[in-house]
Amino acid sequence: MTRTWAEVSLDRLAQNYHALQGLTSQGTKFMGMVKADAYGHGAVPVAKKLEELGADYLGVACLAEAVELRQAGVTIPILILGGTPVECAQELVRHHITQACYDLDYAKALSAEAQKAGGTLTVHIQCDTGMTRLGFLCHEDTVDQAAQEIAQAAELPGLRAEGIFTHFSDADGSEEYTMRQFDRFLDVIQKVQDLGHTFAIRHCANSAATLLYPATYLDMIRPGIALYGHFPDAAMDPALCPLTPVMEVKTRVVTVRAVPADTPVSYGRTNILTRDSRLAVLPVGYGDGYCRGFSNKLTVRFPGGQAPVVGRVCMDICMVDVTDLPEVTTGSVATLYGEGQPVEAGAEIMDTISYELLCVLTKRIPRLYR
Repeated sequence: MTRTWAEVSLDRLAQNYHALQGLTSQGTKFMGMVKADAYGHGAVPVAKKLEELGADYLGVACLAEAVELRQAGVTIPILILGGTPVECAQELVRHHITQACYDLDYAKALSAEAQKAGGTLTVHIQCDTGMTRLGFLCHEDTVDQAAQEIAQAAELPGLRAEGIFTHFSDADGSEEYTMRQFDRFLDVIQKVQDLGHTFAIRHCANSAATLLYPATYLDMIRPGIALYGHFPDAAMDPALCPLTPVMEVKTRVVTVRAVPADTPVSYGRTNILTRDSRLAVLPVGYGDGYCRGFSNKLTVRFPGGQAPVVGRVCMDICMVDVTDLPEVTTGSVATLYGEGQPVEAGAEIMDTISYELLCVLTKRIPRLYR
């Protein structure tokens, strides 16, 4: 009876986990990225599966995401990669959540709040080696100052500086720039070590680096989109790692209508039928995260073949031309994303990446776990 739904295969998630873990040497830790509701796949079920599989860490973007997992019973370490207001430090301590620490002032504020809470807050020091987002600025001309400040932050009372990390900005594009970032990261780690502090976990390998640059694995990898079966760049060689998409998005035909030639379809009359046609009405639209930009451009897949979207995608409905698929009737199932209908095709039309199209799928689409 579900109008539109997503099927999430936890077995495929496990296959991808083992395939990515198999790229590393024994002892390399694994952080599964489950931010943004596990890239649209459902953070709690995915996190529980990763915990069952033996993942060492989970990565989220904010406090609310971390607390959701703790309240669901997830017990393994969780790192918040974004900023958390210092006023919430006591909540971090209470839920045993690790916080990214991106500058000395923030470290001092976290230290003060953790001491007020009467506990110790675990932090991972964030280094900006070229992403220009968050982190101690670790370029060639600032690395000495960064090392001094990181060493100070690591010794603050109330904080346990367990890890240090950076984020690559172009690992799926430029090897030269990625290696420059990596060298900067290694340089600041060494300088902090010379000042007397070492870190138990050094990490920087996102999905692209995990697939392309084994030297960057260090103590832990943290794949995101690859864990869900998609390559960071659709042009990557699939032979790099056997990945299988974890999610399929499907809908069911409401009705099939016979419509004569020369009839305009949907808002704005952007498509006028050139022949007598059979149009299947699908209960999915941009209100579900199925982009309006797919209008007159994308196809959906039925068991018998592909059918093009005709006319503009509406908020809740779209139409597809099934004239050449006579077996399609009311109740037939159409695949929007999945086998034979990759999300990357939609991403190319929208001039974006698979990440975005997965993340924008709304809560109106229930996730069914297999």
